[in-house]
Amino acid sequence: MAGRGVAERRVLKVGPGGEARRARDRLAVEEPLELRVAGRPVGVTMRTPGNDFELAIGYCVSERLVARPDDVEAVRFCAPEGQAQEFNVLTVDLRPGVPVPDPSLDRLAVTSSSCGVCGKASIEAVTAACPTVAGDGVAVTAQVLSSIPGRVREAQRVFEQTGGLHAAAVCDAEGEVRCVREDVGRHNAVDKVIGWAATERRLPLTGMVLFVSGRCSFEVVQKAAVAGVPLIAAVSAPSSLAVELADQTGMTLVGFLRGDTMNVYTHPHRLTLPTPTRAATPA
Repeated sequence: MAGRGVAERRVLKVGPGGEARRARDRLAVEEPLELRVAGRPVGVTMRTPGNDFELAIGYCVSERLVARPDDVEAVRFCAPEGQAQEFNVLTVDLRPGVPVPDPSLDRLAVTSSSCGVCGKASIEAVTAACPTVAGDGVAVTAQVLSSIPGRVREAQRVFEQTGGLHAAAVCDAEGEVRCVREDVGRHNAVDKVIGWAATERRLPLTGMVLFVSGRCSFEVVQKAAVAGVPLIAAVSAPSSLAVELADQTGMTLVGFLRGDTMNVYTHPHRLTLPTPTRAATPA
């Protein structure tokens, strides 16, 4: 049975030779989530329902709405008096004495599932706030890195049903998957794993690998830097700005991770490569 993250719809399936038949198809759900901090709306994002509390906490941490995870006292769905509980509006309550976030950090316009840092006041301000991870000495072999996409795919339950979701995962230097989260928005999936790390008191993610199933945007690198991630591995391409930020923050950025091939864009010293095989010299 489909959960909140999966919807069913009747479709017309067209096969080889033009043969058509009616069938049921499963779709990844996309719904708006309004986030409020201390009672004030700070943003709306299009996301796949599931792990919403982690998404809220991860968003607050990665967007610097709070200085530290402990600033959050509680996360709850809004339930207006006399009305049904609203599962698409979340309120983050701050601990007494914690200042309300600066309004300049708000994203009051709707952020699409593919949108990134466009809701920010300026890219320069975001870059300046990113801490360095240059001192993290984690070392990962290319063989371990190549094994991560398959391990993550095995844990993608909703993707298995719909084929329509991004994944983000936190893995250790041996490739063990510690957490996998899915969403129609790659940045939401990243916020969910950061929220998981915050609730598990694992921040900063020193010595860890952040895997993303699609391309790597500037915002993904920015969120990873805030979370203290030293190495990002992506199945697809990074953007130019993502590479620039990874370079500035001392982060290793790997793209096009497919099979045993990959592109290492920044700080390759953390990646241990196998000894190249040499063709035999003719006698």
